[in-house]
Order: sequence, then structure tokens, then C-alpha cells
Amino acid sequence: MTRRWPVVLVGPMGAGKTTVARLLADEWGVPVRDTDHDVESLEGRSVADIFVDSGEAHFRELERQAVAAALADHEGVLALGGGAVLDESTRALLADHHVVFLRVGLSDAVKRVGLGSSRPLLLGNVRSRIKTLLDERSAIYESVATLVVDTDGRTPGDVAGEIGKALGERA
Repeated sequence: MTRRWPVVLVGPMGAGKTTVARLLADEWGVPVRDTDHDVESLEGRSVADIFVDSGEAHFRELERQAVAAALADHEGVLALGGGAVLDESTRALLADHHVVFLRVGLSDAVKRVGLGSSRPLLLGNVRSRIKTLLDERSAIYESVATLVVDTDGRTPGDVAGEIGKALGERA
């Protein structure tokens, strides 16, 4: 299979997008990029601080812009924030790329994120919020994916290996 760059990883928090993206980029010898990090660099503050100080709508606009820019010029592995696919224009842009949905179940997501999480969407009952987000977003992740990889009970290396086999070892 001929790989189109970027290869994009989507999924909820706790799926392992950033970690798996780094492993794939190292394996393929290409750059790695994370749109949450792009937003933080642009704003000079954390995603959590943007949510608290400027609101979710402001963050989502910054995120939409960061994803569009990365999809236009990044030639490597790209990890999107968990809510990036909620934007219709982002979903349309993803249609021309290999998009891998890293699917994670509630139990594994909670273990990976932790109950003392500083993630802004998890204020309150972390387990309940993660379940709600999984329920609300899983169909959207699947709708943009060209490949779905289950991550429960697996190491990031195993997940990256499956993606590598499915997409071919090198562009």
C-alpha cells in the first residue's frame, strides 16, 4: 500500500495516540507531530489553561486551525487531540489521508489517564466522563478511520507493529 502523508492517529484520551505516533515515526524515519502540542506552542500555555482561561470554543478553533495546517504540510505521523474529529471541516480534510482509530475501552482508558487527571474535559467523576466521551465519539472516530486498531491490553509497540503491517513498513 502506498502511504499518503501524514498518517493520522485519532481516538479518545488514553488510547495512546502520542506514544504510538512517536514509535511509528521512529520506525519509519519520519517526523512526528501532535496537534495539542502545536496549540500549546502557539498559545504559550497548556490545553488545560486554554480551556479554563479562554473556554472550550476558543480551544476548538485553535485546534481546528492546527489540524488544518498539519494536514496541509506535515509529512510524517500526526496525532490529533481526542476532540479534533468533532469538527466537520476537520473530518472532511481527513478524507484524503490514512486515518487510524486507536480504539480503547473504558477500563484501559481510565488506567492510562488516571483518576487524578488534569485534563479539562474530565472535571468531576473521571470514569463517568470518560465513558460519556467514548459513547459520544466512538462512531465519529470510526467514520473517519481507514484502519481501526484495538489497544486494550496491548503495549504501544504491539499497536504500532499492527499499524506498520497494515500500512506497509515504509512509504
